[in-house]
Amino acid sequence: MTGPADDRLQARNDLAWAISVGGIGVVLFAALLLFTWTFAATLFLIFAGMLLGVALTAMTNLLGRVVGLAHSLRLAIVCLVLAGMLSGIVFLGGATIAQQATVLSNTIKSQLVNVKAFLERNGVDTSFFDFSSLTATPSDSSAPAASSPTPSHSLPSAGALASSGGAIFSQSLKLILGTVSAVGNFFIVLFLGLAFAAQPGVYRAGLLFMAPAKHRARATVIIDRIGYTLERWLIAQIVTMAAVFFVTWLGLAVIGIQSSFILGIQAGLLAFVPTVGAILAGLIVVLASLASGWVAALSAFILFLGVHAMESYVLTPIIQRQALDIPPATLFAFQILLGVVFGIWGLALALPLMAIAKVMIDHFKAKDAAPPPEATAA
Repeated sequence: MTGPADDRLQARNDLAWAISVGGIGVVLFAALLLFTWTFAATLFLIFAGMLLGVALTAMTNLLGRVVGLAHSLRLAIVCLVLAGMLSGIVFLGGATIAQQATVLSNTIKSQLVNVKAFLERNGVDTSFFDFSSLTATPSDSSAPAASSPTPSHSLPSAGALASSGGAIFSQSLKLILGTVSAVGNFFIVLFLGLAFAAQPGVYRAGLLFMAPAKHRARATVIIDRIGYTLERWLIAQIVTMAAVFFVTWLGLAVIGIQSSFILGIQAGLLAFVPTVGAILAGLIVVLASLASGWVAALSAFILFLGVHAMESYVLTPIIQRQALDIPPATLFAFQILLGVVFGIWGLALALPLMAIAKVMIDHFKAKDAAPPPEATAA
């Protein structure tokens, strides 16, 4: 028979154990946050590869409803079709894309300068905008030369040559490293996507193996629901992006806007990022249309409103509402949060991350709301 002293000792031991476990949990959670913050770019890169793998798997499964081939053969067919489409676009419209991209870049730069001048004429302070690289003109660069009495035939000093050579080398090195990084990230995502799509069952079994045995059944349900939700959302997103591309391209071509094809491509790609992508695409379209006059810019703005309405009130309720239903304000706030904390990666991948969180929350809410087995039996 235990006395009061034994009960107090047991309560003291239980409290010490709870404090120890809580402290260890806090330390592990802080270490996880630090690890995520430090290697956020790498984790987002891996997650992008997983999304590509899910998309390829979804298209492979759709093809499996038509033909009864093995998974590897269907994946090879999907990859060949996608590679053929991309090669056809580059082969048939590569020169057009490059030419329109150059024209679009110059148009955007000139229109930004015009907008800055318009705001300054109307008393709006634009000193916080840095347009120094856009406003430089040959006449500006020739002004200091005209005021300097240095003869044109004089040779630059050794220090000037070394300084200019160092600047050119540093800029070239930055450009090369940036290009190598972008190309490397692309191939990393491509390799991970192909690896995940080639053997999805192996990676699913690996995730389940890492879960504790007593929670493995629940982990199986959660992983399958996440995969199913992401597959449906990605298929719906691909359809939406294609529709936005075609409607924007054809609409701008009818209006008579230059670089309509490249503007359609950027609108379709930015449609992957809800809300923020649509606003950014509309801003680029309107700025590019200002070069053709106010009538063209107004027509392009009306086209942007129509495309946005089609995406928000037609495509989303029909094909995306069944795949993923997240309130717009919640999604926008989560996008802004991840965009501020993690940059472009967080902004672009906010929706699939929120989809995963929503699936897990819904699962645990449904489990908590389920009646106990005794009530069900009664």
